[in-house]
Amino acid sequence: MRRVFAEELLQAPPKVDYYEIAPENWMRLGGRLGKQFRALSERHSLVCHGLSLSLGGPTPLDEDFLLELKQFLREHQILLYSEHLSYCGDDGLLYDLMPMPFTAEAVAHVASRIRRVQDILEQPIAIENISYYAAPGKEMEEIDFLNAVLEEADCGLLLDINNIHVNSVNHGYDAQAFLDAVPAERIAYAHIAGHYVEAPDFLVDTHGASIVDPVWKLLDTAYERFGVFPTLLERDFNIPPLAELMREVETIRTLQFKHLPQRRHG
Repeated sequence: MRRVFAEELLQAPPKVDYYEIAPENWMRLGGRLGKQFRALSERHSLVCHGLSLSLGGPTPLDEDFLLELKQFLREHQILLYSEHLSYCGDDGLLYDLMPMPFTAEAVAHVASRIRRVQDILEQPIAIENISYYAAPGKEMEEIDFLNAVLEEADCGLLLDINNIHVNSVNHGYDAQAFLDAVPAERIAYAHIAGHYVEAPDFLVDTHGASIVDPVWKLLDTAYERFGVFPTLLERDFNIPPLAELMREVETIRTLQFKHLPQRRHG
């Protein structure tokens, strides 16, 4: 849900099932935008995707923020909160997602922080597999690290399809094999987005372009493998008119319809 579209979403809402918001961008708004958000939250289903919690970081969790977030989720009846399996700061905010070291120590560290977040919010959260460009201190594969965190934290997964493709190209692994190892029962919802091709073997996860065929095919495979799950189109830069974005949303819907016999229940 982009502020640039707020008026249009109120006046002529497109056919979508839900919107995702970054709570940091909306929690403390007042005035006209605050009233618009209240109207949107009353009419539409929302999920929250956090930007600044720094789950894997070295500094203590911002529990004051989490208490404020808890009130915000309840006030607007938002049922799901997700964050990134990464960190984004130490004493200050980096405004970027830094890769976790794929180690057993990092698993224990981040899983304990996820459990604390879930205790404070009194609800499960979902974590997103991120794109990364280096693997410092690597002791295990990305998929094994991800699965270990999911198991130890007992949390959900925000499955980012584009990030699997980007990482598979950049780090030379099989995207299909990664997908096959994902625990289906953990998937809360998915992201799909575009990226920038710096070189044939170097992709940059920008969310600033249209989705490419290999990513569509991976989403199709995921629906075939796991059944249909909620899927969100991300676009952060070079944002086109809403009508153009809706054409990509319709592609998601077409793929989901193709796999409706496999639709998950519950």
